[in-house]
Amino acid sequence: MRSLRVLTLVAVLLSTVLLGGVPDAAARPAKPAHTISYDHYSFSIDGKRVYLWSGEFHYWRLPSPQLWRDVLQKMKAGGFNAVSIYFDWAFHSPKQGVYDFTGIRDVDRLLDIAQDVGIYVIARPGPYINAETDSGGLPGWLTTQAGKARTSAPDYLAAAKEWFRHIDPILARHQLTDGRGTVILDQIENEYSNGALDPAYMQALEDQARADGITVPLFHNDVWPAGNWKPGTPGGVDVYAFDGYPQGFDCSNPQVWQPAPDYRWTRGISPGTPISIAEFQGGSFDPWGGPGYDQCRQLTGPDFESVFYTNNIASGATFQNFYMTFGGTSWGWLPDPGAVYSSYDYGAAITESRQLTSKYDEQKRIGYFTQSVTPLAKTDYGPDLVASNPVVQVKSNVNPDTGTRFLLVQHRDTTATTTDSTTVALDAAYPTVPQQGSLTLRGRDAKLLVAGYDFGSQHLVYSTSEIMTQGTIGGTDTALLYGDGTGETVLHFATQPHVSVLSGSVSSTWDPSKGDLRLDYVHNGLARVRIEGGKAPLELLIADTATSAGFWRQDTGAGPVLERGPYLVRDAKVLGPVLALTGDTKAATQLEVWAPPSVKFLLWNGRLVPATRTAEGTLVARLAGPQPVTLPALTTWQHQYETPEANPAFDDSSWVAADHLTTNNPAKPPAGQPVLYADDYGYHYGDVWYRGRFQATGGETTVTLSATTGTAGQFSAWLNGVYLGTSGPGTKQFPIPAGALKAGNVLSVLVENMGHNEDWNANDSHKEPRGLTAATVGADPIAWKIQGALGGENGADPVRGPLNNGGLYGERNGWSLPGFNDASWPATTLPSTEPTPGVSWYRTTFALHLPAGQDNSIGLRIDDNAARNYRAEIFVNGWNLGRYVNNVGPQHVFVLPNGILRTDGQNTIAIASWGADDTGGLGAVSLVNLG
Repeated sequence: MRSLRVLTLVAVLLSTVLLGGVPDAAARPAKPAHTISYDHYSFSIDGKRVYLWSGEFHYWRLPSPQLWRDVLQKMKAGGFNAVSIYFDWAFHSPKQGVYDFTGIRDVDRLLDIAQDVGIYVIARPGPYINAETDSGGLPGWLTTQAGKARTSAPDYLAAAKEWFRHIDPILARHQLTDGRGTVILDQIENEYSNGALDPAYMQALEDQARADGITVPLFHNDVWPAGNWKPGTPGGVDVYAFDGYPQGFDCSNPQVWQPAPDYRWTRGISPGTPISIAEFQGGSFDPWGGPGYDQCRQLTGPDFESVFYTNNIASGATFQNFYMTFGGTSWGWLPDPGAVYSSYDYGAAITESRQLTSKYDEQKRIGYFTQSVTPLAKTDYGPDLVASNPVVQVKSNVNPDTGTRFLLVQHRDTTATTTDSTTVALDAAYPTVPQQGSLTLRGRDAKLLVAGYDFGSQHLVYSTSEIMTQGTIGGTDTALLYGDGTGETVLHFATQPHVSVLSGSVSSTWDPSKGDLRLDYVHNGLARVRIEGGKAPLELLIADTATSAGFWRQDTGAGPVLERGPYLVRDAKVLGPVLALTGDTKAATQLEVWAPPSVKFLLWNGRLVPATRTAEGTLVARLAGPQPVTLPALTTWQHQYETPEANPAFDDSSWVAADHLTTNNPAKPPAGQPVLYADDYGYHYGDVWYRGRFQATGGETTVTLSATTGTAGQFSAWLNGVYLGTSGPGTKQFPIPAGALKAGNVLSVLVENMGHNEDWNANDSHKEPRGLTAATVGADPIAWKIQGALGGENGADPVRGPLNNGGLYGERNGWSLPGFNDASWPATTLPSTEPTPGVSWYRTTFALHLPAGQDNSIGLRIDDNAARNYRAEIFVNGWNLGRYVNNVGPQHVFVLPNGILRTDGQNTIAIASWGADDTGGLGAVSLVNLG
């Protein structure tokens, strides 16, 4: 009967987990208001100091809201207690006065998810954000303003305030300060550190934010620690912060390191606020033709994180935000062409396809440490300790209240690649640490050690192992230590305790004169030591670094729990005798759980899994691995050449006349020529067609065209249907072929707008024209018409938005959409060659049936000979998920986000290929499983 009652209880609790759900924001009961304060040590929430360990995430680079929770859960599970988010003005505003916060732009939904996950939000609404995105986040329609952007110019400032009046109220209703969300900080502007800085502009933005209901502290990210906008200066914010990218942005030589910066001196910039690093390097962007993000991930790999992130801790920083933690995709026409291509993987800890990397493991180790060893949030600088090896430096910080000491052991030359051994003089009582053997420091590594630390009912004298996390689980103080090579841990007890080595090889020595228990060991797999006889039992888990990556920690209403084994543990809830876990596996694996003794049953993703109690008191269970994934081959395609605009008989009567004689743009057209800039006619994104009519005199021999496209862009020209050629950005003189010139002529030009420049220097560089800038055929006047994306600023596809489409004929006529009828198109296979320059389309459909309940990330791969001269836009179910430039690179794999990709249903791929010569067409296209 007892077992029946227990199973009934488990069933009830299971239904609670599965059916409880999450209430809508409107139905959510308001939680108590909270206070956010700060001093020169750290931020505090409700008077409790917090170490802000934050990662950057851009929802607008993941156009599938159902995946936002996945990324935020992975960040939370990986030790982050905060997420920093840019809010992209252009993403929400296709036209002045028009704003969209629905669908993929639903900021309320995003912030609700953050609250559900339990992660603080650092809001960064600009108005300028940089972010390697088109115009640095300024909307396309802003390029036509007369006033200088990022100043108090009336037209610009009015527009910026308009943006704030739309985004700020959303942020305000999710602030922690009134209990309705987890927004804790709000950033004003972004890296506003160059050019003629305007304090009145900054003050106007701050005043607008306050008027819009923002009550959390305001901060700004100085591009480097130069003291711009620090508190108490004109236009200054509440909290001073700065950025740091010590490795730079060239991933070509990932083994080349720069020295780790010592930021201790920055405390003098703003003595009343904590050292706050609003952006610290979490990867790097990669340009068109670059080496690729794998090398960026190597440049900023786990060794870089170990050295640089702990060095920031030793500098006293208690707010670190890593840019990026998940980069995502600059889909459609989002990218700033001078910085990035479609992938914004960034070499981040979480890949573009949402996979965890060794960088994630290292950030988790340090992140868990910052959250569980709470004295870290308040430290003063101590003197460097003496190392026996002069190539080793030992920086020290001390908590003035508890006396806890933090020791950063690093090479004096932080770029050093040698492995060295040392001992450290901790103090007079411990002149040689470790007492047995030595401490080994590998090249490009650092150790953040702790001494004089009280946790639970224990007192740690010192350890040469690093602490990953600690907590009291079911009355047992538990600490997870890690390292490589030999290790030594010393604990203090009033009387000699009883030591049980449950697994591994650990020796113990008792020093009655000091009351010290010394443990010596080699980090190898996982050793377990149970110590009894103190105020509370203690379990030490001593792992090597690789083994530590398999541990997870969650804080539940019943206290902390630890898990070991799965690829990911997202969440944990203790419901009476049941521990409900959600997570992922990459293969069949053993799950081991450290939980309160009251926990008898384990749920994994809502299913009861048989669990047994080990002799050590943990619960173990076997978890199944994922089901295999089979992807269809993309064998049959429909093909159609387009480019009817090159035909002189094409009907362009509905096109806009490009006849403006004046422009607000700082760059003016040549005398006597009309303004041809695409932005001036409302076409801000993607490809643009021009058709110009002129009467020939017969003496014309060349057509001279000038176009600005952005990096890696191109333009193609036809005269009366005769192909003249293709050029990169700049001025190109095309000879007129014999017989091509008529009395009445039509000049057709297709220009690629790769995106607008950022405005990093606050000099209106985002206004650099896009499209044709000048055209000359002898002295003949030319009457121009222009056509870009259908509808221009009044776009025809509000769901996908203005950044999805340009002005190709196929785009304007629905060829990119899944519902388009291509049955009359000729069938073809890939790879295929299209000898006629211009644009042709390839379409296919396929059914996908991925295992239900399993999160797989799928990509599309294009392979071809780099000598072929074409570029392509990739549409999946109507969404422009990437741009491929075959002869530039480096991107060949494009992530297809679930939600846009139907994982159990029919999908359509449409690829528009623009060939510049007779080598056009499309290479081999396949689907790939990315994990």
